[in-house]
Amino acid sequence: MRTVSRLPNSLRIVTDEMNELDTVALGAWVGIGSMYEPAEINGISHLLEHMVFKGTTTRSARQIAEEIENVGGYFNACTSRETTSFYIKVLKEDLPLAVDILADILLHSTFAPEEFDREKAVVLQEINQSVDTPDDIVFDYFQETAFPNQAFGRPVLGSVETVKGVSRETLNHYLKSNYTPDRTVLAASGNVKHDVFVSLVEKAFAELAPAKGFEAPQPSYVGGDFRQKKKIEQVNLILGFPSVTYYDENYYTAHLLSTVFGGGMSSRLFQEIREKRGLVYTVYSFFSPATKGGLFGVYAGTGEDEAAEIMPAVCDEIKKMQDSLTEEELNRGKAQLKAGILMSLEHPTARCEQNAGNLLIYDRLIEKDEVLDKINAVTPEQVLDFARKTFSQKPTFTALGPVKNVMFYDELCKALEK
Repeated sequence: MRTVSRLPNSLRIVTDEMNELDTVALGAWVGIGSMYEPAEINGISHLLEHMVFKGTTTRSARQIAEEIENVGGYFNACTSRETTSFYIKVLKEDLPLAVDILADILLHSTFAPEEFDREKAVVLQEINQSVDTPDDIVFDYFQETAFPNQAFGRPVLGSVETVKGVSRETLNHYLKSNYTPDRTVLAASGNVKHDVFVSLVEKAFAELAPAKGFEAPQPSYVGGDFRQKKKIEQVNLILGFPSVTYYDENYYTAHLLSTVFGGGMSSRLFQEIREKRGLVYTVYSFFSPATKGGLFGVYAGTGEDEAAEIMPAVCDEIKKMQDSLTEEELNRGKAQLKAGILMSLEHPTARCEQNAGNLLIYDRLIEKDEVLDKINAVTPEQVLDFARKTFSQKPTFTALGPVKNVMFYDELCKALEK
């Protein structure tokens, strides 16, 4: 059973009772991420995610880790373009401790100078590691090419220069300005009673105060071409197009297009590009929605010798995708999408994340049956129409690796023409 409470200060609290479990997953989801950041402090959301674990007025960094692990718990955090989340999983009897620690790190972090400098160095190592991970960093290049010189196009981790430039004072101001009740959802799933969780949160987060924080600018899609030669074994390629937001009527149509086109081993891309042609080990399509924009794309990793063949083959499949779609294909895609949603509901942490996301994005809980009904209602004609609209737009293309044999951008655009 899911229950939502709204405190007078606008803080939202949601619980999802699963009383057959012995554990509870809980966390704080804050509606702030890299797409809210001014250019000069890009990466500050992620840096803050690291720093809150490094000591409070009552706990050292070691004590924070030990108090959770002493009871067998698990603690982690994540930053995206739109949200920052902090989540804990503990045995049901340790819920008060988990809430207390969660509130402590978000309200009483000290950002001690020695910890600040040390953790900055850790984040810089993370940035450098991402640069050395081609199938990771190519997505940052893709986002930046699609939305150049915009917050929505900048990397979540920031750059070495911007992270180095963040001061303790700037970080503290950022926390106080943006970690506000109206932007925050406290969620718990598992063996938890709603009134107990609300009482714990009310007490622990009483100091959370309203403030005027950053607003996310409306992104403007540009698109274009970016390629970087790098001495590695594979070429990492992404071809993409602007797509819809969470609020668009075609939201589930976009998900189904991605599933049918490149969402699994039975998908068109996998069957044609990998199984029939043997050009790749990895190929898939993706739909990445946000509140103010979205992207639809195809990722492939291939060898230097196969690089000349891969994009013409992908373009051929894109054109075919606009011409026909059988009921059998769509029904298989619907089954995959629905199964993924229903299977995720078996895990309390995933339910926490889903419930918090519902409140942050829609300000209400979305019922399972509503989602399934919308998926079931999508027709082959709607998917085809959406495919035509999506693939007729200006593409974004990024290539990283031994790129000399990769199709030129003008040729790619021509190959996409119907």
